[in-house]
Amino acid sequence: MIKIVDYGLGNILAFHNMYKRLNVDAGVARSADELAGASRIILPGVGAFDHAMELLDRSGMRATLDELVLERRVPVLGICVGMQILGRTSDEGSHAGLGWIDGHVKSFGSLQREDLLLPHMGWNDVRPTTGTPLFEGLRSDARFYFLHSYYFECARQEDVAAVTGYGIDFACAVHAGNIYGVQFHPEKSHRWGTRLLQNFASL
Repeated sequence: MIKIVDYGLGNILAFHNMYKRLNVDAGVARSADELAGASRIILPGVGAFDHAMELLDRSGMRATLDELVLERRVPVLGICVGMQILGRTSDEGSHAGLGWIDGHVKSFGSLQREDLLLPHMGWNDVRPTTGTPLFEGLRSDARFYFLHSYYFECARQEDVAAVTGYGIDFACAVHAGNIYGVQFHPEKSHRWGTRLLQNFASL
């Protein structure tokens, strides 16, 4: 059972509907009890880093998430801000992230590029850099929809699963063990997003 974590952020219904069309068993978790039996976890998110962490902490699911991901090694996929909070810290706020992947979230504004419009919005190419199964069948023409002003900078290069160019080549996907994250929105990315979510369900 894939559990989609509903802590107040993200398009929960879109993910649930996509998995329903794929005939994949998925449900929504709004409490620790509902999350407990997960075999896969989707951690969506939109908005600001600190707000996401505050809502997640208030949801009562934080300790269960840590247990499932860090101790039981249940695969988890963080999406957009859900990927950013996988890291330790962010330029966007002062709260600590989950710290599941060693990295810091930086502002595109720190690049001081006057030609770089913010947010980074729209379709962009995604180039897988490792053999992660998340991008199976998506290695030649993958394009995904982005909407963000901050990007994840991994402390370890081997945790970068895919890159996208916007001013710089930034990590648009991360992977360490059972932990995955994507900066783009697969639920808005047509057939490429559908394939990625199907790949995650098959891990």
